Amino acid sequence: MPAPSRIFVNGAAILPDRIIEDAAVLCTSGRIRAVGTRKKIKAPKDAQIIDAKGGLIGPGYIDIHVHGAEGADYMDGSTDAVRTANRAHAARGTTSIFPTTTTGSRAQVFAMLTACKQVRDGWRLGDGARIAGVHFYGPYFAEAKVGCHLKSGRRDPDPREYNKDFDLGIIGIATCAAELRGAEAFYRAAKKRCYLVTCGHSNATWTEMAAAFKAGMRHVDHFWCAMSSVSSVRDLYGTPMQGSMEQFVLAEPEMSTEVIADGQHLAPELLAFAYKLKGAARLCLCTDSNRAVGMPPGKYRFGPKADGEWFVSDGQKAFQPGAGLASSIVGMDTMVRNMARLARIPIPDAVRMGSLTPAERAGIAKEVGSLDVGKRADVLVLSRDLKLKRVFIGGEEFRHSPRQ
Repeated sequence: MPAPSRIFVNGAAILPDRIIEDAAVLCTSGRIRAVGTRKKIKAPKDAQIIDAKGGLIGPGYIDIHVHGAEGADYMDGSTDAVRTANRAHAARGTTSIFPTTTTGSRAQVFAMLTACKQVRDGWRLGDGARIAGVHFYGPYFAEAKVGCHLKSGRRDPDPREYNKDFDLGIIGIATCAAELRGAEAFYRAAKKRCYLVTCGHSNATWTEMAAAFKAGMRHVDHFWCAMSSVSSVRDLYGTPMQGSMEQFVLAEPEMSTEVIADGQHLAPELLAFAYKLKGAARLCLCTDSNRAVGMPPGKYRFGPKADGEWFVSDGQKAFQPGAGLASSIVGMDTMVRNMARLARIPIPDAVRMGSLTPAERAGIAKEVGSLDVGKRADVLVLSRDLKLKRVFIGGEEFRHSPRQ
């Protein structure tokens, strides 16, 4: 049954390049039909009025790098875990999501992909954020850059494995450390399928990044986290010092990246620096969040519940004692709000980095990512300081009761 006509009024509409005051956003049959000033848009007589109460009307957020929430990790490999995490993230403003694999066994990765495909294919509003694809992230990491992921689940890319996974038709983003044996073949195979091809958890040199770029790699996961630097490359190869992932990404205009703006991973000056150097059209926000989102402080598994690495949440951050941070424990609403506040950037740019930019990079911008006529009616109602008030997916309001 199609969603009824709804018109969002008494607020300012956030477009990718500006804000329209006294705006109206008309949605019918689950699609955006008109965006402009209130006096210029005529709504059907039976349209339901959604009052933004003087706040903001924005597009649903898109998370291209996310591991779980509310006690569930996508690598648990069940449809229940997938739905639990998707509902939690929808309640935090994410309307399109790319569940993300960690390291793990072949069976664990395949189970995760299969569960995500089942949820995507049978999606209903109550399932939360729509799955736009899976981010095939682990297991192809460099040994020295595994981070909080299960070390025994790391391996080099094997076409017998990844081609089987690719054939499921659920993957949209594919990551591999550039220096691994077989990485270029992996990149070419992913590019052929029109995925966003990325490098992450890597100690790659500039030369290895250039070879990866030639093979189709265009994105780097969570900038400054689990990635090479001039000093780490020097430790491996000595002098003369060589360029690393950081320099390659900043120097190459076609490269994009992402930041975790949870206030724990990166200081405000680094968020501002990344924005200044890459711009809102090449810098995405992501949560990289884990199962501790929405949960009390305690000890949790990162990745598969059966054997994932343990980490601790103190209610502000997730970390492995003595070993550093272990992803984040907040949603996209916090990331967008922090990016605007901590980096002191315009609201349209902060929102773009959490919506249109990831949509463009992942190849789904014709359908979602901005308040444009014809796109799906994924709409957020926010306060003027970007606190989330209401969430609409395909024109229908999503309401969430957290798992107890």
